[in-house]
Amino acid sequence: MKLSHLDAEGRARMVDVGDKPVSDRTAIARGAVRMSREAYDLVAGEGVPKGDVLTVAEVAGVMGAKRTGELIPLCHPLGLDHVQVEARLDPELPGVQVTAAARVTGRTGVEMEALTAVTVACLTVYDMVKAVDKGMVIQDVKLVSKTKRPSHGS
Repeated sequence: MKLSHLDAEGRARMVDVGDKPVSDRTAIARGAVRMSREAYDLVAGEGVPKGDVLTVAEVAGVMGAKRTGELIPLCHPLGLDHVQVEARLDPELPGVQVTAAARVTGRTGVEMEALTAVTVACLTVYDMVKAVDKGMVIQDVKLVSKTKRPSHGS
């Protein structure tokens, strides 16, 4: 198997996507923050001193997706068409489940943007709740799906 981000000499490189056709691309990623029941109850009751954890995490996730090209060295900067982040309480964890969907019409996929959105949202939950629970765990961050369809706009 050949890694696309390495040249013939093994040096890191940005992949040239200039000759690829423009297509409609989507990606969905998920992750979670597992926390103590006490921390969960505070988040659920909106009793965290820093504010509304779920809303702030969702906004942070969108912001993170938009900055992916700056954060990941060989990732193409993309003009995203849409990013949606949902942070929801999960009493079974207990904790917060995060799902992010990203969409672009372009020459390269949006997997990294969806994964970055989830990760930044989870980190935001962690940051906002860490004063209550030092043992939280960010877990199961993964790409759930990606699609690529011919673009109708080009």
